[in-house]
Order: sequence, then C-alpha cells, then structure tokens
Amino acid sequence: MAPYVSLTAQRQLLITLPDIERQCAIGSLLGAIDDKIALNRRMNHTLEATAAALFRSWFVDFDPVVAKAEGRRGIGVPPKVQELLPNSLAEVEGATIPLGWHAAAFGDIAKSHRDFVAPRDIDSSLPYIGMDNMPRCSIALDAWETDSTLDSSKARYRRGDVLFGKLRPYFHKVGIAPNDGVCSTEILVLRPIQPEYYGLLVMMASSVEFVEYASAAAEGTRMPRVSWDYLARYPLVLPPLPVACEFTAMVQPMFDRIVGNVHENRTLAALRDTLLPQLLSGAIRLRDAERAVGAAV
Repeated sequence: MAPYVSLTAQRQLLITLPDIERQCAIGSLLGAIDDKIALNRRMNHTLEATAAALFRSWFVDFDPVVAKAEGRRGIGVPPKVQELLPNSLAEVEGATIPLGWHAAAFGDIAKSHRDFVAPRDIDSSLPYIGMDNMPRCSIALDAWETDSTLDSSKARYRRGDVLFGKLRPYFHKVGIAPNDGVCSTEILVLRPIQPEYYGLLVMMASSVEFVEYASAAAEGTRMPRVSWDYLARYPLVLPPLPVACEFTAMVQPMFDRIVGNVHENRTLAALRDTLLPQLLSGAIRLRDAERAVGAAV
C-alpha cells in the first residue's frame, strides 16, 4: 500500500524557506530561464509561419512567376531563383500552373519509411515519441520520453524525418523529428525521395490543406486513421528540381533553428528544475546559479 499523508498532517509540516529577499532573487533568476524558453517558442512560431508563407507564395499562388510574367521580380526572390522561374503560366488539365511545371502527387516527392522494431530489440534509452507527445499545429516537436518501457512494436525514425500522426489526423500533429529514436506506429515516418524535395515535403505535409485532405479520408468510427496510400495520391504542382532545391536551401536554416531551439529549451527547463530545490535548500549559492544560467541563456 502506498504511504498516505493526510491534508491535516500536511498543514502541520514545518518547512524552511530563505528570507524574502533571497526568494525574490531566486524568482528573478529562474524567471530569466522561463523568459528565454518563451522567446524560443515565439521564435519557432515565427520561423514556421515564414516558411509556410514562402511555400504558399511559390507553390500555391505562384507569386514569383506571376511577377516575372509582369516584368518584375517577386518580393524576396533571390536573383538565382528568378532566373530559374518561367515567365508565363499555362493551362494543364484545367489548372493554371507555371510553364514547365507539371501535375504530380505527394508520393512523387515523399516516401513512407517503414522500419518497425519489436519491444525486446528497443534500447530503452532511445527517445520515444507517441501521439500524446506531438503538439498540434506545430512542426516543433519539443516533447519525447526517455527510459521508457515499451510493450509493443515501434517505428524507427532519424533526426530530420517528418513525423505525421495518421491517427485522428484532424488533430494536425506533424513535425520534424529532433533526434534519432522510435515512435508509435500510429505515426508515419516520411522522407523525401530526393533531398532537394525536403523543403516541399515539410511544408506540404504540415499544411492545413494536406491535413484536411487526410482527415476527409480517415477510416474508422472511434479511432479514424488515414493510410499512406491515400496520402501519396495528394495532388500537387511539381516544379523543376533546381527550383525545389533552392526552396529547400532557403527554409533549411529555419528548420535547423527550430530544432536547435527545441533542444535548448529542454536543456533550460532541466536546468531550472535542478536549480530550484538546490537554491531553496541552500545547497548551491545564488552566485554559482547565476553563472550557470548565464552560460545557458
């Protein structure tokens, strides 16, 4: 039987607290860590929104091509990219798309990587990502478990893979894997067929339109799931490989910064949780804690 302490007994417990001045100093110090964590999260939101806006401009609205057709350069379009773009649009199968681009499907740029592993073969120290660990509407996957006891088969993933929650896809759980590890088999592990398509893969799989497409086809009453075969048929307009390569080159630093901020936030949160009891108990001096925080922040 687990030990029990009544509420009455808890109220009678004696605790030792530092003086109010020291408490305020501790709060200010740890608050700096919380502020940095919040700043990193806002930065990740901005970076993702910037990449999404660029993706929509180039590959949905075709703004740079329209601008070139009108004799001007698109806003924020590098000269090298400007040279690669056509200067007109064409009708293809009833749709107006850039000249030289063609109708394709999601399966032409991405593949579902299936590397399943039995529980007995899983290193318990590997990071584990389940559906509950994935945030909604954010490619910044900032939560995972370690030292987990897993009792069912899982899927291996590696850092940079795109993880897509196929269970109840309307929850919009899609993100960039921040490390090597294993994940629930309810999560699809996606990789580009060619590295040049990586930027397209990330932004397309995380787009509202793609998630709505997946949600409309999810099968099952209580636990609806979408299949990879259906996702692979999602229609898209595919640019020439050099254009896709330039897009990936532009958004890759944004993705790298997002993943870097995720790891920094976990380090900062662990530091905060370690320092708090040590500072309150006097096990560590405030000056030493300030140095540790200064080095991390």
